[in-house]
Amino acid sequence: MEFEGTVFRIMPATSGQSARGAWQRQEVIFDIKGQSQYSRKICVVFFNKPEEVARLTVGSEYTVSIDVESREYNGKWYTDVRAWKIVAKEQVPPTPAGGINPPAGNYPPMPTEEPAYARSSSAQEVDDLPF
Repeated sequence: MEFEGTVFRIMPATSGQSARGAWQRQEVIFDIKGQSQYSRKICVVFFNKPEEVARLTVGSEYTVSIDVESREYNGKWYTDVRAWKIVAKEQVPPTPAGGINPPAGNYPPMPTEEPAYARSSSAQEVDDLPF
């Protein structure tokens, strides 16, 4: 899942020690303006991602990819909305008309003419492929 929202508040980090090692959890409140005229707020948890939270600024817009997870403890259910990717809104590349984003990277431009190995060497060459 993902949503677009504005950082409303960055809460202080909580850290601790478990059997698996040290951990850090930080909550960020996003203001989401959906289809209604009223904005809604959502609390997103960043678990062991202090560098991600350090890049956030209050009032800036982001596209946030999240996982929603619920778990039971002593007969009560707890739900976390955990972020796994966050991109600043102005850095989101526009989607082309086909609806699919091109692959990222610095690729050389596509050739405009047919390569020499693809051209047949003689006009009488027999195509022996079964299809």
